[in-house]
Amino acid sequence: MSAAILAEARRGTADPSVPDNAVARISAILDCFAGRTGHLGVSELSRRSGLPKSTTSRLVADMVGHGLLEREGTALRLGCRIFELGQHVPPRRALRDVALPLMSDLRATTRLSVHLAVLDGSDAVYVEILRGDSVPDMPSRPGGRIPAHAAAVGKAMLAFAPRRTFDEVVACGLRRVGPRTLTTPRSLARELERIRRDGLAFEHEESGPGIACVAGPILDQDRRPVAALSVSGWSARLQPNRVASDVRTAALAASRMLSSTA
Repeated sequence: MSAAILAEARRGTADPSVPDNAVARISAILDCFAGRTGHLGVSELSRRSGLPKSTTSRLVADMVGHGLLEREGTALRLGCRIFELGQHVPPRRALRDVALPLMSDLRATTRLSVHLAVLDGSDAVYVEILRGDSVPDMPSRPGGRIPAHAAAVGKAMLAFAPRRTFDEVVACGLRRVGPRTLTTPRSLARELERIRRDGLAFEHEESGPGIACVAGPILDQDRRPVAALSVSGWSARLQPNRVASDVRTAALAASRMLSSTA
């Protein structure tokens, strides 16, 4: 670890809301870029991370030196080193290798946007997105998050997750994201029971106005959720029954392929 980072670790802070160790401070800066594809300046990074501007400036300089961040003028973006390291996370890499060809076929067949997501706590995190033709300009992006209860991909995974995961999601609050988000534990539990029975999750304006999705879970050998695949389009145009079998087939194929590589 560099001298600048060690110095920051030793300094500490009297403010309990400010991370008090080097790793937490670096993580706070990196978190500022979550779900964003643009650039951020030091002042904005300081505001978003809660770190003093002087601390942010010193850490940013060191992170640039290690390739974790890159400069473009006075603005900063995530560095290539972050991407390179991410590619070597074994489960995520295997998932992408298996899912991408299936996603490409699914997009070609349905002409809809195809999402691949994993479950992280109470959120669904988008790993890959292949945009379709003439579909909603959705806010989803690789690395972006959405509450799991408010998206088809999230519900597909929650249906096969341990009971404690459902309890954690409920404890976080079932906030309304779209016009028809499920916001009560009872309604969500009923929906997850149906998904377990039918093997598919459906969404109609739960994640946003005018958006509809059909999702299938990608399960491991013990039928635990690894990820979920979905197709998305305009709620007025997407016909769930016409794409359900395609989504089911792709999700089952991904489950079998991941189980065989495991």
